[in-house]
Amino acid sequence: MAVFQIIQYGDDEVLREKAKAITKITPNVHKLLDNLRDTMYSAKGVGLAAPQIGVSKRAIVVDTNEKLIELLNPEIMEFSGSETGEEGCLSLPIVLGDVKRAVHVLVRGLDRYGQEVQLEASGFQARALQHEIDHLDGILFIDKAVNIRKIKAF
Repeated sequence: MAVFQIIQYGDDEVLREKAKAITKITPNVHKLLDNLRDTMYSAKGVGLAAPQIGVSKRAIVVDTNEKLIELLNPEIMEFSGSETGEEGCLSLPIVLGDVKRAVHVLVRGLDRYGQEVQLEASGFQARALQHEIDHLDGILFIDKAVNIRKIKAF
């Protein structure tokens, strides 16, 4: 198990870069997915993108208590509906904001073995996928959010 420090907003430009496509499945790609998974679970998050651990590659993991999703080079192929919901981010841990996102998405990408996969997602899972895919293009939720606010300390 490898848990990485999550890059914080303002600490590294990698969060604002467009991540590079993964062109070959190697043991390092498997290790990257494992590291993303372990780091996400350790931080009690629901998603994590490779740039958030300092790696400018198009890889994400998402788990909204349905099942672990690992995607390489993910793309949103179709989307429908619209709703505004509260979002946070492991790279901006003390901030919340309301973000308008599609309610339903069809996402295409590669699994850890290089096989093309498509998945349909709705609700919270669709929101999490859109949030993580945005990270791959250097977009943070605060770029789209309204009503940005700090989380009060307990």
